[in-house]
Amino acid sequence: MQQREYGNTGEMLSIIGFAGIVVSKVSAETAADDVAWSIDHGINYFDVAPAYGNAQDMLGPALEPYRNDVFLACKTKYRDAKTAREDLENSLRLLRTDRFDLYQLHSMKSHEDLEQATGPGGVLEMVSKARDEGLIRHVGFSAHSSEVAVELMGMFHFDSVLFPVNWVNYFESGFGPDIMEKAQAEGTARLALKGMASHQLADPGQRVREKCWYHPLEDPELAALALRFTLSQPITAAIPPGDPDLFRLAVEIGQEFTPITEEETERLRQAANGLAPIFELAHA
Repeated sequence: MQQREYGNTGEMLSIIGFAGIVVSKVSAETAADDVAWSIDHGINYFDVAPAYGNAQDMLGPALEPYRNDVFLACKTKYRDAKTAREDLENSLRLLRTDRFDLYQLHSMKSHEDLEQATGPGGVLEMVSKARDEGLIRHVGFSAHSSEVAVELMGMFHFDSVLFPVNWVNYFESGFGPDIMEKAQAEGTARLALKGMASHQLADPGQRVREKCWYHPLEDPELAALALRFTLSQPITAAIPPGDPDLFRLAVEIGQEFTPITEEETERLRQAANGLAPIFELAHA
């Protein structure tokens, strides 16, 4: 598996990350097998969050034997310092670690999120203190609003931003490029989501895959094109779908990665025509 530098830190991450939701609702044995398989296939970047069901409970024991050899990222959905600190400490306990390599503000999507997180008693006060204490090495956030992401990066220096870098979004809604541009200008590392997503579900209650709230790419050839499009952008790594089968497909694609060509990009542009993006520019 190829690796790329995480920002200007000198740390190298596998270009495909492990989505913690993969081990949500599975047995301890399956979780251990999934993590071991990932390590064997060159994965050293693991991402999880309290919001992913019991993923932390399953990932902690499975990852423990490899903890010192991987880059572990976690998140908090809370915007106030007190509750977020409790969330951080609980995640550390469940994941059986004494520090996170990256801790992220999860799903920043509204101006209310931004104001609470950056204001007095906000989560940014907590993560700054936790970083000083050695509980957190790097600070980031995941973006579900382009406008909020750009504004937030102008208010605080984040080590990385985790956001959708998706073919349909780029071609049909324009969501993504402005976040990319701002992050590059700020020297913020880029981590990608939803590279193998296609479009919105006609009925959100009828999922194609249990762990995908959108319509994922099922065709291996189109999935490879889409993920190669994502990996061809100026990013460090991409986190694939939480569905176990699609995750393994992403690893295979990542191991054989070659930059996408202009002709292939045009094929994707045509395939995206008329699809409903899973993220819109103004709001997601």
